[in-house]
Formats: sequence, structure tokens, C-alpha cells
Amino acid sequence: MARPSDFTQGKADVICMALSEGRSLRSICHGDEMPTARTVHNWLNVNEVFFQQYAKAREIQADTIFDECLDIADMQEDDVKVVDGVDQTNHDVIARAKLRIDTRKWMAGKLRPKVYGDKLDVNHAGSFTVNLSGDDAKL
Repeated sequence: MARPSDFTQGKADVICMALSEGRSLRSICHGDEMPTARTVHNWLNVNEVFFQQYAKAREIQADTIFDECLDIADMQEDDVKVVDGVDQTNHDVIARAKLRIDTRKWMAGKLRPKVYGDKLDVNHAGSFTVNLSGDDAKL
């Protein structure tokens, strides 16, 4: 069965809703009933209304994945494992949770840099002195 390639607002709505729920475009386009990611990118190039809808969905996606960070951080399931009757910290689960959080923070910062990106302070409050000598001092 051929995958759909003609733009429909219905497919656009499904794609944008799934993005805003935090899913990746790759996972959305995985099914045979959905267009390929390349087709979606082509639609973005030729359809300004869809481009705006998609951009808004990506902003919402950033908020969604940022919110997921708190859920992951609060999850304590499997943080402790019992080995020979003794509770031990499950460092693998904790490391995986850290990776999941760091990935989401990075993605949110890329999708909405003004909201979740690193803040750079470009203001200079100090002073500096320039000492000129020789021919440069005559300038």
C-alpha cells in the first residue's frame, strides 16, 4: 500500500496534535497510513498555513517535554533494588532517568530557546585600560 503524499488538513491536524503531545515526527510518520517525514517537510515548504500550525505544535511540544522532566525526576519506581535481601540503589535506573531529563531539557532549549535555552549575559559592567606607546600613542 502506498503511503499518502497529498496534503490533507486532517493529516496535518493529526501530526500537529501528536507533536504537541510530545511525540517525535519520526514516530508519528512510522505507520503506513501516515505520510513520510520527507513528505511532511515538503508540505511545510509549500503550505504556509500548515507551516504556522506545525511551528505552534513544536512550541507546545517543547512545553510538554519540559513538563515530562518533573514527572521523570519524581518517579521513584525501581530506584532501589533488593540484592541478597539488601536494598541497593539502582544506579542504572537513576542514570537512565538523568539521561531522559537531560535529553528533554536539550530538546526544549532547541525548540523554544527564548523560554528554555541557556541564558547568556552579554552585558559588560567592568572597565579596561589601553596603554599606547610609540607611534600608536600619537593617534
